[in-house]
Amino acid sequence: MNLLVVLMCLLAGCWAEKKPHPCSSPPLLSGSVTVTTQNEKMWIYGQYLYDAQEQRIRINEIGNFRNVPYTKDSLLLYKEGIMYTMQNRTCTKWPLKQDFQPMVIPKDASLMDQVFLGSSSAPGEGLLVNTWTGELPGNSGKYLSTVTELDCIPVSNVYKTKEFGWMLTSFFDNVLGISDPDQFIPPDFCSDVEMKADQEPVDFFSLFQNIY
Repeated sequence: MNLLVVLMCLLAGCWAEKKPHPCSSPPLLSGSVTVTTQNEKMWIYGQYLYDAQEQRIRINEIGNFRNVPYTKDSLLLYKEGIMYTMQNRTCTKWPLKQDFQPMVIPKDASLMDQVFLGSSSAPGEGLLVNTWTGELPGNSGKYLSTVTELDCIPVSNVYKTKEFGWMLTSFFDNVLGISDPDQFIPPDFCSDVEMKADQEPVDFFSLFQNIY
C-alpha cells in the first residue's frame, strides 16, 4: 500500500522540483556592491544599506567617472523626497524625483534559467540562483536580474543605458538586517543645508553620474 502511494505521488509530480517564482528580497539588507559599465567610463565599489520598510537607501562609494577618481556618501530618503550627497564634510540636498523601487523580481518577469554558481557536487560548493529577464519601466530596454533561490538575495543586475551601454551591478557580502539604523539619519553638518529652489530633481541613477 505504501508503494502504491509513492507511485501515485510520483505520477502526480509530488516530488518534482519546485518551479521558481518572482520574489521580493528581504526588506532590510546591507552589503557591498560594484558597478561596471560596457564603455568603461565608470566603475564603483561601495557599501550599501537598504531599508524597504522605511523606503531609504545609503551608499558609501569610491569610484572613477570619466577618468576622475572620487569618493561619495549618499543618503536617499524616499518618504521625505530628499537625497543627501556628502563629500569631505560638505553636504548637498537634492529633491528626489523618483518613487522608491524595492528589490523585487516583477510578476511579469520571465525565468531564463536556474543554475549553480560554483558546483553542485557537494554541499557548500555552490549557490543556487535564478536569472530573470524583463522590460525596464517605460519599455526603455531589457534587464537581467539574478537572485538566490533561497530568500531572493540579489546577486547581479544587468541593464542598458544610453550613456554607458550595458551596466553590471554585482552584490556580495550581503547580510540580512541593518546593524546600525542611525546610519539613515543625516549627519550634523547636513542639518542647516537648504535645498535650492532651482535644484534639479535627481533619481537613484544620479548616484553614479553626479560626482561633485
